[in-house]
Amino acid sequence: MIALFGLLTVIVLSVVVVRIGAIALELTGLSRDVAAFQAQSAFSGVGFTTSESEFIVSHPVRRRVVRILMLLGSVGITSTVATLILTFVGQTGEAAALRLLILSAGLLAIWVLASSEYVYRATRGLIVWTLDRWTSLRIYDYEQLLGLGHGYTISRITVKSDSWMSRRQLRDLKLDLEGVLVLAIYRKVGDVEKFIGAPNGDTVIEPGDVLICYGRKDACISLSQRFKGTAGDLEHQEQIEKELHLSRLREARGGFDA
Repeated sequence: MIALFGLLTVIVLSVVVVRIGAIALELTGLSRDVAAFQAQSAFSGVGFTTSESEFIVSHPVRRRVVRILMLLGSVGITSTVATLILTFVGQTGEAAALRLLILSAGLLAIWVLASSEYVYRATRGLIVWTLDRWTSLRIYDYEQLLGLGHGYTISRITVKSDSWMSRRQLRDLKLDLEGVLVLAIYRKVGDVEKFIGAPNGDTVIEPGDVLICYGRKDACISLSQRFKGTAGDLEHQEQIEKELHLSRLREARGGFDA
């Protein structure tokens, strides 16, 4: 029975390690889903060959996190398999069935806790504090820094030929008046994807460009669906007026939008 509880302990520790790694990766700017997948892949040593892997390991902090996960995973998986074998070796059918039942119940409990949103939020704060306090990893909570929980978002907008932004300079669009900033542009030039970071006002938006925008969620949605013509100009003006109104409210409240 000791081997069985040892197995469950190893599994719990593995879940905790992967959770810590996933949150550390998430704090470097990865989405929650991508961070969780890459952490699990690195820990298990299986599947870490996706198109995202080169992007992950090119970042110094992410590379350290992945290396630690791989190291711990190589030890943890071996221990888990060995303990699992010892759990059922030399047992009678009745004893093996009882241990299988306990193992199943334990795994179910671990799965429920690991998938709980409440537990995730609670452990995330603790893990962030621990990583910041006890490690040398330079990680930042981009969700908090960018106010993504206060009505702001980072979005990808693909520009179509009939888009309100198509073939116009950023300066003329005056997106900042709407509360939207264009952080970067991905542009196809032949078979090569060109990256334009922090584009200036002279940059012309071309059909097919993918814009990385930061701003109010509703403003980004409006921008992504806006077409050329008078209707698009009116929508632009409406968003400017809304941003002015919200700016006055922010000044009055001294903080983010409600």
